[in-house]
Amino acid sequence: MEPRFLLMADVAEQLNVSASQVYHMVRSGELPAIKIGGRGQWRIERSKLEEYIERKYAETAEWVRTNPLVEKDDPDLS
Repeated sequence: MEPRFLLMADVAEQLNVSASQVYHMVRSGELPAIKIGGRGQWRIERSKLEEYIERKYAETAEWVRTNPLVEKDDPDLS
């Protein structure tokens, strides 16, 4: 059984970003998390991470719809 809560380092690894990027997402409220223990360690619930990922997929899909690819302007397609 997988743990319910993840460390920030675990989330960083899963998203392939730095731990400081995860910390920023948590502190900005973009990624819900809880602060526990006397030293105030952050934990991200696995289900909240999955919701975050789904939300990012939806935001990206909307961005793609509203920003159509124009081949002549894309240097990667040249």
